[in-house]
Amino acid sequence: MVAARYERLETLEPRHKPSGSVAGGRARGLVISISILVAVVACGVSFALGENPLTCRGWLGAHGAASWLLSLGLGLLVGTLTVAATPVVVRRWRWARALHAALRPTADGARDGALFAVAIATATGEELLFRGLLVPLAGVVASSILFAGLHQIRGKARWAWMVWAGIMGLLFGTIFAATGSLAGSLLAHAAINHHNLRFLRDHNPSAPVRSLGGLLRR
Repeated sequence: MVAARYERLETLEPRHKPSGSVAGGRARGLVISISILVAVVACGVSFALGENPLTCRGWLGAHGAASWLLSLGLGLLVGTLTVAATPVVVRRWRWARALHAALRPTADGARDGALFAVAIATATGEELLFRGLLVPLAGVVASSILFAGLHQIRGKARWAWMVWAGIMGLLFGTIFAATGSLAGSLLAHAAINHHNLRFLRDHNPSAPVRSLGGLLRR
């Protein structure tokens, strides 16, 4: 949902807004602040309802340390596979390149520390809200549909972004609901966010391909 928030912030910026890293830095700061607020509200509502947003009664019946270890293991698996698949998918499919191009401004000019902070903050806020609060209340499928619906960007890549978010929401929600621990979903979400933000910043799929040591372009 990082890109969706950037898109909304763009519409609120004045016409003659600062360019480059200044505007991007302000947007990233707002995204982090909003994510922290979302996390606090989600935790407050969960505790008010008598629930712990970090745990639930898992389908597999694991408890205590076993629940956390199982969740972390599944989160590590999902995160690793997704991170490995991202550049392959972007190289192979046109819709993925269009999505990559649409999302690139969210990471443009950002330093590693800023991207890490955004990745951790957004993953924490979204997991506490969509998984920690909503999975026990509405179920994995309903919470994932809502998660997908809130991933909105302008342009042709909108539907690809929503479908991708829905699939990831199902995976994160299943890890939480199956193991009873939010640890794995948090780990996977933060790792994927961090990798993809860096990949967006550092990789331009529309750049010309160089050959012969960069002497020729094709």
